[in-house]
Amino acid sequence: MTIVVEQLALGGEGRTVMVKDTIDVAGYPTRASSRALDNAPAASRHADVVQALLDSGCRITGKTSLHELAFGTTGLNAWVGTAENPRYPGRVPGGSSSGSAAAVAAGLADFSLGTDTGGSVRVPAACCGVFGLKPTFGRVSRAGVMPAQTSLDCVGPFAASIDLLIEAMEIIDPTFKALPTMDGVRIGVVPVQAEAEVQAALDSVLEASGFPLDFAPLPGMQAAYDAGLKIINRETWEGCGHLVETGLVGADVAARLLAARDTTDAELRDAEACRAVFSAEVDAALARCPILALPTMPSYPARVVEAADTRAAIGMTAFVRPFNLSGHPAISVPFEGPSKLPVGLQLIAAKGADELLCAVARELVRRLEQ
Repeated sequence: MTIVVEQLALGGEGRTVMVKDTIDVAGYPTRASSRALDNAPAASRHADVVQALLDSGCRITGKTSLHELAFGTTGLNAWVGTAENPRYPGRVPGGSSSGSAAAVAAGLADFSLGTDTGGSVRVPAACCGVFGLKPTFGRVSRAGVMPAQTSLDCVGPFAASIDLLIEAMEIIDPTFKALPTMDGVRIGVVPVQAEAEVQAALDSVLEASGFPLDFAPLPGMQAAYDAGLKIINRETWEGCGHLVETGLVGADVAARLLAARDTTDAELRDAEACRAVFSAEVDAALARCPILALPTMPSYPARVVEAADTRAAIGMTAFVRPFNLSGHPAISVPFEGPSKLPVGLQLIAAKGADELLCAVARELVRRLEQ
C-alpha cells in the first residue's frame, strides 16, 4: 500500500509538504507512478509550485503515488501499489491524486499538492475525508507539471483543516488575497442524482450551516461531463499516448489511452462549444448565488476489492468534471454519512473568487463545530 514513492528532505523547517509525482522536483525523476517512466531522467528544475514552497520555508518530505499517468479515478495502481485509505480502510483512496490525499489523511504532511483534470483533487479528498481545492483554471502556475499542455488541469492543495488549506493557497498562489467578508452570501443548491445517504447528509449540513439556500439547477451538467471526458481523452492521448508503445503501461490505463486515441476533431469541436455554453450557465447561476453546492461524489467510495474495473468507476467524477470544463474554482469539504463513511460537500464560486470560496468553506465548518 504505497503512499510515498520518493522520500525527500528539501527546504526549511516550516510546514511539511508532499507533492504528487506529476510535479517536478529538481534532481528527481517524475514518473507519474508508471512503469513506462521508470527510467525517466531527473527533472532539471523545480516546478514553480515547488519553488514557491521552498521559498516560503516549507520542508518537502516526499513525492506521492497516483493513479497511473493521472488517468483514472480510483487510485488503484498495480505497479507502485495502491495508496491505503487511512481513515476508511478497504475503501478506494480516489484518483488520480490518491497518495497526496492519503498522505494528509495519515498525518504524514501538514498539506500536500495534487492535480485536478477531471476531479483528481476533489474525489480523493472526498474519499479520504480531507479538504481538497481545485483553484480557478490558470490561477496557480503549472510550469513543471505533467502534462505540459492542458486546458483543464489545475494544481491544488489537500489539508486536514480548512485553515491549513488556505495557508497552502497563500504559498502556492502569490495573488491570493485576504479572505473577504460574506455579507449577503446565499448558497445555490444544485439538484443532482446522488445516493440517499449522501444526499441526506449534505442536506443536513447545508440546513445546519445557517446560510440562506436557493434552488440552482444546472441542466447542462451531463453534457459538460461528456464534453469534459472528450477533452481529457484527447489531451491525455496527446501527452501520454506514446507510452503505450513501450508495453509497460498498466492494462487498464493502456486500454483507456487506446480508446482515447479515437476522439475525433468533430467531437472536440462540439466539446469546446459545450464548454462555452456551460461556463455561461454556471456564471449565470453564480450571479444569483455567489456559491453553489452539491455533493463531490454521487455515492460512498467503492471497496477496493470491487473497483478493479476502473472504467466502471468513472461515474465517480459525475459531479466534479463539469467544473474542470468550465474552469470555476471548487472545493471539497469532508463530512460523514449515516453509515460513518465519507461524503464530500462540493462548493463552487465564480472564476477568480477562490478567496470567497475558502471563506465560505471556513465559515460553514466553523458554524457546524459550534
